[in-house]
Amino acid sequence: MHTIHEKKNLVNRVRRIQGQLSGIEKLLEAGRDEDYAVILQTVASSRGALNGLMSELIEGHLREHVLVSPDGSLADRERALESILGVLKTYLK
Repeated sequence: MHTIHEKKNLVNRVRRIQGQLSGIEKLLEAGRDEDYAVILQTVASSRGALNGLMSELIEGHLREHVLVSPDGSLADRERALESILGVLKTYLK
């Protein structure tokens, strides 16, 4: 389980990403040609932020559920590994 501090950091990252996406939406709605460079840069930044969030979540899951499982059984660790591999396959498509 993530600590309270880690959860707060993850939620703050999500909120920053939401802010970036809201900014993109506002710029697109404004429809000014001069904003397209800013829109493209913000989309790229948002993608990087999402990738960073995904990386942190994967790392936490691997450390907490694959490296160590509640009862320490190999079967639990294998299930956790299969779960994250499925997510990775979907994410990387």
